[in-house]
Amino acid sequence: MPEAILIDTDTASDDAVALIMALRSATVRVIAITTVAGNVQVQQATRNALYTAELCGASTPVYQGAEKPLARSLSTADWFHGKDGLGDHGYPSARRSAEKQHAVDAIIATVRSNPGILLVTLGPLTNIALALAQAPDLVQNVGRCVIMGGAPCCEGNVTPAAEYNIWVDPEAARMVFRSGLPIEMVGWQLCRGAAVLAPADIEFVSNIGTGLANFSVECNRTARKAFRTQTGEDGISLPDPVAMSIALDPSIGYESSRHYVDIETATELTRGMTVVDRLGVAANERNRETWAPLLQRSPNATVYWAIDAARWKQALYSALR
Repeated sequence: MPEAILIDTDTASDDAVALIMALRSATVRVIAITTVAGNVQVQQATRNALYTAELCGASTPVYQGAEKPLARSLSTADWFHGKDGLGDHGYPSARRSAEKQHAVDAIIATVRSNPGILLVTLGPLTNIALALAQAPDLVQNVGRCVIMGGAPCCEGNVTPAAEYNIWVDPEAARMVFRSGLPIEMVGWQLCRGAAVLAPADIEFVSNIGTGLANFSVECNRTARKAFRTQTGEDGISLPDPVAMSIALDPSIGYESSRHYVDIETATELTRGMTVVDRLGVAANERNRETWAPLLQRSPNATVYWAIDAARWKQALYSALR
């Protein structure tokens, strides 16, 4: 029987492709899609999620969630994804609407009724933090929690220290990482280098010729231009689909290790930084004055360091055929 999955998303161009991968997969059953403010305002994220699900012929319920971060004003990424999050091509509204239930309530109900569910987050972690604040017991019902977020070993994509999803709502991210959820962190660095859809890859996708393939290229045209401005690389960088490929097939992330990870919330210089204790030197707060390695914090996340780029791309192509 397909595995139950819940997807929390600030649906923009790369999120849409990740949704396609999950909705088209034979190995999972998407129980619910919840939306959160991030790349775009939450109302637009909801419209984008509904439209993408409709393209896939899916009737998965979509629930609208948090309109802003827990303690900060929202900073969207419309400069990267376009004002509508899908490259400003004027896509029509979906024929159906979001459910009336709030996303946070839907997360609580869905996780409780589906023990062992796979939780995949593609945006800021506001909804998840709010759900955990109301229902801490949810951590026992989640089988895996795959988070697209962070920059554990390199520069960030919104500041030198931070990846966008974590930076937008670092307080929520800290709550989630400290919650006890079985976290698997898929950082921004994994969608770069060989994982980027190079011009030849983009041409290959276009030649697939399906509506989903054409949409996946078209809605990412603005993001392609922004990525080139940001990094100097020509291609389409797809962090959320990379994370989804690992959620669907963990072996695509062939190099990983367990570590204690915390989130910086106090300083603007490093706001949203995912601090990974690779050497196990983070001492227990109660014993900082007498630090000793034996007092190190227990690992709370699996951090992926490398992926099989060829297999990730094949997983994408299969979903778009």
